[in-house]
Amino acid sequence: MGLDVRSDDNCHLWAEQSGTGPPLVLCHGGPGLWDYLAPVARLLDDDARTIRWDQRGCGRSQRRGPYSVARFVADLDAVRDHLAGPVTALLGHSWGAHLALRYAIEHPERVSHLIYVSGTGIDPERGWHPHYERNLRQRLGHHLDRWEALGARARTPAQQRERAVLQWSADFADPGTALRHAERMATPWLGINEDCNQALNAEVKQELRDPDLIVQCRALDLPVLIIDGTEDIRPRWAVDSLHEALPNSQRVSLAGCGHLPWVENPHDFRQAVTTFLTEQRHQTLRQVHREPADRADPR
Repeated sequence: MGLDVRSDDNCHLWAEQSGTGPPLVLCHGGPGLWDYLAPVARLLDDDARTIRWDQRGCGRSQRRGPYSVARFVADLDAVRDHLAGPVTALLGHSWGAHLALRYAIEHPERVSHLIYVSGTGIDPERGWHPHYERNLRQRLGHHLDRWEALGARARTPAQQRERAVLQWSADFADPGTALRHAERMATPWLGINEDCNQALNAEVKQELRDPDLIVQCRALDLPVLIIDGTEDIRPRWAVDSLHEALPNSQRVSLAGCGHLPWVENPHDFRQAVTTFLTEQRHQTLRQVHREPADRADPR
């Protein structure tokens, strides 16, 4: 049974938590989708207390706006405050990676670690997008005609689901299992909030053109792990500028994986995340234990 978190403007946000350990808030992608990160939570159950949530207007959360980056950052802060405590680690996937990054920029004192999974970087011209469109069509293969036909007209909920499953199948590297993975993502089907998707995508496009964003990334002095699947149809060089801008980041590329690397390579995904969290926590403890001695040294 889900938990009910109230935002500061009294919007009901669905959330769920599981596992034991330090808190880790998970931010799903979209925009306009719902939480599909239960498999990530299960992988990390022994290492973190994971907190999942449906973003405003999506899935099991209340279907109301406004749909803006600032509003979603404030909602994430409500989830953090209600369920995680004063400081939490964040893991964001795709659009959720951008949301987690924006939150860390605005509230660095409330974030211990940031895990940026399959995001699309901070390229102001979104130069990756034409490559994504081409790769999507190529990977759809013999499903391309049906996907295009469904996109050319108003759709029933069943047709909306069918088109989403076809499109999401391109996010997996192995064509033999791609449709099955996409079907699992779409079950249960909670409907895509197209208004939310369009509003946030338009705002992010404008936000990336702001030169302050790269300046803010350069000032973000907290540990960041960037995880990519090498077979993601969104070209991974799009993330290079973010990796270079962040002062304390490391990057892991998982071979043979598409956009959801924990599905196709769960062992290495879990190892990358847990190693990062453990190493950074040990480093923090070493710094805390050194500080009193450093202050007492008269030299």
